[in-house]
Amino acid sequence: MNAPTQTSHLMPALRLRDVPASLIDGLKARFGANCSTAMAVRTQHGRDESSFDAPPPSAVVFAESTQDVADAVKLASEHSVPVIPFGVGSSLEGHLLAVQGGISIDVSRMNKVLSINADDLTVTVQPGVTRKQLNEEIKSTGLFFPIDPGADASIGGMTATRASGTNAVRYGTMRENVLALEVVTAAGEVIRTGTRAKKSSAGYDLTRLMVGSEGTLGVVTEVTLRIYPLPEAVSAAICSFPSIEAAVRTTIETIQLGVPIARVELIDVNTVRMVNAYAKLNLREEPMLLMEFHGSPAGVKEQAETVQELASGHGGNAFEWASTPEERTRLWTARHNSYFAAVQSRPGCRVISTDTCVPISRLADCLLDSVAEADASGIPYFLVGHVGDGNFHFGYLLDPNIPEERVKAEELNHALVSRALALEGTCTGEHGVGLHKMDFLVTEAGVGAIDMMRTIKRALDPKNIMNPGKIFAL
Repeated sequence: MNAPTQTSHLMPALRLRDVPASLIDGLKARFGANCSTAMAVRTQHGRDESSFDAPPPSAVVFAESTQDVADAVKLASEHSVPVIPFGVGSSLEGHLLAVQGGISIDVSRMNKVLSINADDLTVTVQPGVTRKQLNEEIKSTGLFFPIDPGADASIGGMTATRASGTNAVRYGTMRENVLALEVVTAAGEVIRTGTRAKKSSAGYDLTRLMVGSEGTLGVVTEVTLRIYPLPEAVSAAICSFPSIEAAVRTTIETIQLGVPIARVELIDVNTVRMVNAYAKLNLREEPMLLMEFHGSPAGVKEQAETVQELASGHGGNAFEWASTPEERTRLWTARHNSYFAAVQSRPGCRVISTDTCVPISRLADCLLDSVAEADASGIPYFLVGHVGDGNFHFGYLLDPNIPEERVKAEELNHALVSRALALEGTCTGEHGVGLHKMDFLVTEAGVGAIDMMRTIKRALDPKNIMNPGKIFAL
């Protein structure tokens, strides 16, 4: 093992493991041109959308089948070399970084929809299928896959991080929508967890163990998902408010009243300004909710009227409607581009993103105090939130040449997470732990629970080769 390398105060000292030439030779013999040691390829696979930096992996294997993944893992295991799965690189928490060295297994070429079972409302896919690709391939059946994290993430990556997104308030997260998996273990064995049955009480729930394990227990090579009928009617609306508190109070009342809203997204005034500049829009520069309603025409009308009445009680303006598919696409594209709009507003910046989630009744308490602290800090930021389920994201925009800004942003993040945990929330609603939230997880889960996680990790991965250095330290 090489000497520790310190990269920044945000992550522990790196302890890079040796990657012997014999392993690289073995990988090239097995995979030929599908194993690359080119620096450009390695660098691409050693980065994600987080604010972290680490040395790139020593090699990248482009897997085209489950057997490819199994063979690559077996070779790595023989040399006790780490394996890091790679989908499309959209992680925000450093999941893809080779913090202990190793090889990257890119599954983006495993991108087939294997079977569609329309009668049972299930679909089975390879891990490199992206959410947009999946919906394009199944739309002719009148069905869709609802989980929408914003980025066109891979299904494998979404499974590994237990992702959710804008419509989790109606359709749930990956936890509720993954029925079964095929996984390559640390020993290079292929196992299956779960079936297409909608429920089972057979043995340990290995599917739920793997969903959200961030590649630390195995590499996902096949996923069976729930899919849903396309709603008969869909309508979307924007409602601006005099304050963030008014928007949040409207959201809380909507959820507590049991309105089956499909999406309800908060955008603060900073984000509105950034999106207007980036997308050449003319949205009212006030805090706003972006909402979407699914159901029958009568049901959608009733839902919208109820929420409009609640919004009016908090000073909300009349709804601005986006009823055609083109209008809705433009609306949600603007929301999903908020990150890129923010980055463009401060060229060259790095972003520290938060991902706290609290019980809906505590949302106003947590969010309003955090906004006040962010405003007082002087750090530029944007704020968006899937507030229907209590999840929201600050993005602190840092000048990498001003170390004090990073320190201040980390202080804001620590205060925010501490507040969320005190309100019985979580440090991460959908991004996963990765590198950035390891310390927070100890506080949230407790030492006993972390020790149990370590016991599971050691039992399933005794050589600690599966994406080591993520979730918790060993």
